[in-house]
Amino acid sequence: MSLTHPKKLNKKIYLIRANSTRFGGAENYLYRLSSALNKEKLEHEVIHSSIPKFIPSWIRILLFNLHLNLKKKEKFYYSLDRITCPDLYRAGDGVHKVFLSIEKKSKLNLLHPVYLYLERNCFKNSKFIIANSNMIKQQIIDTYGINSSKIKVIYNGIEFKENNYQKSFEKLSKEFYLKKNQSFLLYVGNGFKRKGVAEFLKIFSELKTDNLRAFIIGKDKNIKQYKILSRELNINNQVTFTGPRLDVDDFYTISDIFLFPTHYDPFSNVVLEAMNFENVIFTTSSNGASEIIDKEFIMNDPYDVTVSSSIDNLLANKAILNEVKIKNKKISQLFSINNNLKQTLEVINKIE
Repeated sequence: MSLTHPKKLNKKIYLIRANSTRFGGAENYLYRLSSALNKEKLEHEVIHSSIPKFIPSWIRILLFNLHLNLKKKEKFYYSLDRITCPDLYRAGDGVHKVFLSIEKKSKLNLLHPVYLYLERNCFKNSKFIIANSNMIKQQIIDTYGINSSKIKVIYNGIEFKENNYQKSFEKLSKEFYLKKNQSFLLYVGNGFKRKGVAEFLKIFSELKTDNLRAFIIGKDKNIKQYKILSRELNINNQVTFTGPRLDVDDFYTISDIFLFPTHYDPFSNVVLEAMNFENVIFTTSSNGASEIIDKEFIMNDPYDVTVSSSIDNLLANKAILNEVKIKNKKISQLFSINNNLKQTLEVINKIE
């Protein structure tokens, strides 16, 4: 379905994101946004960094920013990365200064002062800012004193997909030996520490429901530590670490509960995706996506193991479980990539 545009775009959009991988929330959002722009035949170009990976990350980031400044001229930059010369900035990575106050990071890592320098100037120099949750909008205002009139909240958008439980179950059963009467918990995301994989495992170990399986999809350089933790918790026979997967939709399809005890997330795309595949969501108040789910499914913090009793109760009552699943799918359908694009174009057209 074609969008009803506020008016025809009179400029080419340059979408900025250094990383070109598809394994990441912002990168997946960029892919969906670019696809939606293509369908509407709106002129745009995606700019990724071509700076070699062997160069230290903090230097690569500064060089990419320098390159963008030198090449800008009259180009309209819609940046998904912290840069010093955006016309429009989407704060999908949140507020790094707030993140550092939550997570203890090495002060010797030059990446963090570089991020803070770029972040400060990005918010200051942007003509307009898109925040993907009210949580992030408020953090930008509180941390950098940016006027609220310069910031608009536009929630993430996804492409809606239909699921085929039997097909997905049979496909995954060949690899993971699934049983028909099992219930499934799911986690999807890279960067296990920030997104709460250790907490996921501890919560899972507290569950009383029989015949449970859990899948942890994503990559982390310290994945061995989490596998060791699963053994220490005596749940290693029930938990499977799959690594990154291109068939994540099949896992969403068979799962009952999507548990995401993140320490900090501006708005997790995976929450919307899981809702679209009829998962019950449990996540923390530190996730901007918690703004679209009912309070009873919001954890006070990642360490809130009392959520295990809520999960057990749901799994024991299939009628209520299915009711919540259906409700979540309906909620997810309010957040299409087309709706996201329409709101984004309205902002772009206001910027001279």
